[in-house]
Amino acid sequence: MSNQSITEYLSSHEFFSGFNGDILKFLSECSSTCEIKKGWILFRQGESADKFYVVRNGYISIQIPAIIGPNLEIQTLSKGQVLGWSWLIPPFKWNFQAMAEEDSELLMFDGIAILARCEQEPKFGYGLLKKFAELMSLRLDAARQKMMDEWNPAGYA
Repeated sequence: MSNQSITEYLSSHEFFSGFNGDILKFLSECSSTCEIKKGWILFRQGESADKFYVVRNGYISIQIPAIIGPNLEIQTLSKGQVLGWSWLIPPFKWNFQAMAEEDSELLMFDGIAILARCEQEPKFGYGLLKKFAELMSLRLDAARQKMMDEWNPAGYA
């Protein structure tokens, strides 16, 4: 996918709305296409985070790793959904784990370069932070709801 076609894709993507052409061009220059096979782990909780992703095709499962037993699946993300906010917030460690539910294609963004521009241009940084704050809120609410659904001992209301 060329930078121009990535810029066009970002300009029509709801998450990136409100950013001008220069910012969209910059974001496209900070991105690349990556593919991940079914069952592969994209990132693990606690690992260093320096990227974020947009799912182009396929399904990515957001999980909380279990000490014993299966991981707790929080959400499954599909085409057009944004994945990863840990690159933006110190200590820059992944808060969840992500695994491909099927062969998937993603746009991968260089969080280090984008974070440097956020520091240089506070207006851009604040705009991006607001978008990711909404994403964080949705993801954490989904995690809370899933944990409440899973932890429902008999006899408790």
